[in-house]
Parts: sequence; C-alpha cells; structure tokens
Amino acid sequence: MIDVWTEKYRPDTLSEVVGQEEIIDRLSAFVEEESIPHMLYAGPAGTGKTTSAVALAKDLYGDQWNQNFMETNASDERGIDVVREKIKDFARTKPIEAEYKIIFLDEADALTPDAQQALRRTMEQFTENCRFILSCNYSSKIIDPIQSRCAVFRYNRLEEEDVKNYIQRIGESEGFKVSEDALEAVMRVSDGDLRRVTNVLQTASIQNSEIEEEDVYGVAASLRPEEITKILELALKERFMDARDQLSDLMIERGLDGQDVIDSIHREVYDLDISEQAKLTIIDNLGEFEFRISEGGSPDIQIEALLAKIADLDHEK
Repeated sequence: MIDVWTEKYRPDTLSEVVGQEEIIDRLSAFVEEESIPHMLYAGPAGTGKTTSAVALAKDLYGDQWNQNFMETNASDERGIDVVREKIKDFARTKPIEAEYKIIFLDEADALTPDAQQALRRTMEQFTENCRFILSCNYSSKIIDPIQSRCAVFRYNRLEEEDVKNYIQRIGESEGFKVSEDALEAVMRVSDGDLRRVTNVLQTASIQNSEIEEEDVYGVAASLRPEEITKILELALKERFMDARDQLSDLMIERGLDGQDVIDSIHREVYDLDISEQAKLTIIDNLGEFEFRISEGGSPDIQIEALLAKIADLDHEK
C-alpha cells in the first residue's frame, strides 16, 4: 500500500511541479521547441527529479507518452547487461508518432563503470532515435564522457513553505488534520524529501484522522529532538552508561539503525550548549562513524563508540 500516494499526488505536467522553478522553465522551453537534449538531473532524493522526467514526457508526447518513455532503475539493474539488452533494445526501436523516444535512467550513479561506458556508446549510437535522461544523487559518480553529452540540471532541497503547502494539500484531499507540532515533525524527519513526506503521512493517517507529533516520530522510526538532546547531554556530562542505555532502549523500541541515530544527532548538535570547537569535533566524528557503518561495521558498536567520543569532549565545552 505504501507509495500509492506518491503516484497519486505526482504532478501530470511540468507546470504543476513546485520548488524547482528555474529548472522547470528550462525544461518547458525544451518541450515548446520539441527538442530535448540528453539530460542529467542531480540532487537529493525526493526533490522532483523523477517527477520532472515523467511530466516532461507527458507534456511532450501527450497520450502516447507511455509508448515513447521507458523508466528503469539502475540500483536494481546496475550491470552492463541491462545497458546492452534492455536499454539498447528500447533505444533501437522506432518511436510512435514522435521523432525520438526518451529513456529515463533513475539512480544512474549506481551503474558500474563498465555499464557507464556501455551507456555512453549507446547514447552515441542511438542519439537520433532516443534521448536519455539520467537521474542521480551525486553527479561526481557519473563518468565525464556522459556528463559532457548532457545538459546538467541541479535540483535543490525544497523550501519549507513548499513542503508545508504539499502537506496541507494532501491532508485536505485525504480528509485528515495535521497538528502544528506534527507538521514541524514531518518537516524535520523528511528533510525536504517529498517522497518521505508522502509515505509518513500515508502511514500515520491509516489509524488517525488527526495526526500528532508522536504519530509522526513513531511511523518515521525517528528520535524526537528532546530525546536525542537528553542523550547527548548525558554523554557530555560523562555519563556514558546512562546515555548508552537510553539510546539502546530507544533503538530497540523504534526499530532504529545506526544511520537513523547519526541523522538525528546531526540535526540536533548545532543547538547544543557547547563550544563551536566541540560541535566541530562531534560533526567530524559523525562523518567517521557513518563511513564505518556504511563499510559494514557493527551499528551498535559504532554508535557506542560515537557516544564514547562525545563523552570525552568535556574539556572542550
């Protein structure tokens, strides 16, 4: 059931996409000219990259958009075979009542280097018959020969006002209310990601016609600001075991993993009553321990080690 609202509230035209006005103006100009280059959309998750690609195809092709547009996710099929077979087969076939087709390759930064080289050759070979739109979080992971063939669009995180308007629109359409505290909680846990906003609201509204702050943090498997602040303050007072026990209980209760905890600490560390140097040291440690977890380190051990580092900052406060 989850993700149903993501499609339900996805804009059908470029004019309905919010928060990326400058990019949408440029894309609309391409549609008006009926001339689409290869494009690379780069930016954080949930900021409108996939939505823009689908809306562009609908504006360009009208009722025939499904026949002339293919979407594939590189994180699911990241090897060279998907380029040689699936993508190449679609690219070589003739478009229907159009000059060219569009292939949208989501999470293109997950493609292996060999697959990207094969993709580059496919883009060259079928450029008259097909246009490619690549979407990624980090453009630096896309090889230079592909980047040089694409018009690059960089998506920014959405403004708070755009996210609030989106939340209110969903609430009015689905018949539930969101308290002011809950609205702020959704903003906090989503961090400008509209897809996450949608999924949190959909899950929280299943059993509640009035969504409260507690509902949001419960379904988002996230720590409330006061919870993480209390744990950090305990660690800063060198009460490591108390901080560890409280965090461990919350991680078990909410089903949190190490990345969730690091994200929560990162959001709250700037408001701590400690020196700028101590904040800098904590941020530096967050990066180190996030890397360790991403490389396969035990989340429990790494989070405890992080708390131990914070507890050792007393002299820097």
